[in-house]
Amino acid sequence: MISRIVLTTGLLLVLIGLWGMLTHRNILRIIIGFSLMGTGTHIVIVAIGYVANGTAPIIDRALSVSEATSRAVDPVPSALAVTAIVIGMAVTAVMLAYAIRLYECRKTLSIDAFTESKW
Repeated sequence: MISRIVLTTGLLLVLIGLWGMLTHRNILRIIIGFSLMGTGTHIVIVAIGYVANGTAPIIDRALSVSEATSRAVDPVPSALAVTAIVIGMAVTAVMLAYAIRLYECRKTLSIDAFTESKW
């Protein structure tokens, strides 16, 4: 039951982030939408690896080999989520640094001011 709630929450965050990225014209709001999408994706990844009444994937007296497939929690989604969080933080930092440079250049964060391309 909790896995469905967490999965639904993650998917809802992804949709809210996507909506924020597509409907707002302010660069900071777009960055916030991107971060919400990333957070929702992390929650979905963790929810996929969740096992009800699961235990650590260590085979000993508490977890036999025959029970391992049904009771052991898969550690790969958690490791992927931690890696994705670190990468997401780095990407967000780069986007914010880029937004600061754009603000210094044009004194606005509206996308409408940056429609000119210099090819």
